[in-house]
Amino acid sequence: MAFIQYLVFDGTALPLPDSYEVEMKDVEADSGGETEAGTAQRDVVRLGVVSIQADFSVSPKWLKVLTGFKQKEKIGVEYFDTESLEMRKTEMYMEGYKAGLVKDTSFKGLWKVSFTLREF
Repeated sequence: MAFIQYLVFDGTALPLPDSYEVEMKDVEADSGGETEAGTAQRDVVRLGVVSIQADFSVSPKWLKVLTGFKQKEKIGVEYFDTESLEMRKTEMYMEGYKAGLVKDTSFKGLWKVSFTLREF
């Protein structure tokens, strides 16, 4: 059985994530809000800005690769779009990077890595 490829960073296919969550938010201007009449006014600057929360259980080799991507200002990302159920390309940056040791093994451990990707 073939798995879906959820994330590709700069042409590097990442391993299957433990969890994968896509969120789409609208960016609103400060001029929006509530009018004097009490109605809501939205001044949308950009629709559907994507952020992706992902968690991985990885080997030390993948820990090093993912940490390398954390150091980059922007990453060319192909991600599985939950709206269209197809791969989509965009540029993103990584924030909230966490890496923790799950289990010490003779191969330098099993690591839990989590981060959030945000679209430019």
